[in-house]
Amino acid sequence: MPEGHTIHRLALDLKKTLGSEVVRASSPQGRFPEATALDGMVLGDAQAVGKHLLLFFGSEGACVHVHLGLFGRFRPVRAPFPEPRPTVRLRLVGSRACWDLVGPTICELVGEDAVTKLRARLGADPITSSPRPRTTWPRVHASKRSIGALLLDQSIFAGIGNVYRAELLFLLGVHPETRGNELSRKELEKLWSLARSLLARGVQANRIVTVEGATRRTRKRDALYVYRQRACRTCAGGIGSFMCGGRTIYYCPRCQPAR
Repeated sequence: MPEGHTIHRLALDLKKTLGSEVVRASSPQGRFPEATALDGMVLGDAQAVGKHLLLFFGSEGACVHVHLGLFGRFRPVRAPFPEPRPTVRLRLVGSRACWDLVGPTICELVGEDAVTKLRARLGADPITSSPRPRTTWPRVHASKRSIGALLLDQSIFAGIGNVYRAELLFLLGVHPETRGNELSRKELEKLWSLARSLLARGVQANRIVTVEGATRRTRKRDALYVYRQRACRTCAGGIGSFMCGGRTIYYCPRCQPAR
């Protein structure tokens, strides 16, 4: 599933290529008939909140809410723009660019109230939230759940997924099963600072890169510290894994000892 950096980069690219333009909207697949109502409107803004994409059209508060889920893709189409495939849920065409949305978990037309409720149920987003969000520390500090599970809870940390949580906990030196109420405030603040830094780096590179010195051109296995790795880059020990929060997490038993 795409993590928050991907959605933020997508919002930036959509705004850059289609923003402030009259957009032709259609649903070749037919599963988003509301596209007809958007056809000919101006795309005013594109925003990301965690793993959710919000596209704002016109002046009446019309918003397309998209969540890509596991299989969704929202990709640009090269000119000259061919006829869309029948699997395209939403096609957006401007004067210079064309984008096709395929396989999203959510693609719906919503109003201002729904957008407000969505923002309210999501936690702090490392890319857009403050350096020290007010609600994160009290919720983590009061929880007996593992920090590995808490990092995937989108009502606490919006935008962090399976890859980033493994890399963040490795860089912090914290075992994934450490309970939230066992973390010090200093550790949580460092975790948040790392998240802000790494996700911002991911937006810029348009991919997850956590290893110091790695770039967007670095091979995937050389751009990560522990996620799906065989050996730790720091101590050369074997990488462990187990189910945590419904997903497999990777960690270094030596560098991230249990408490």
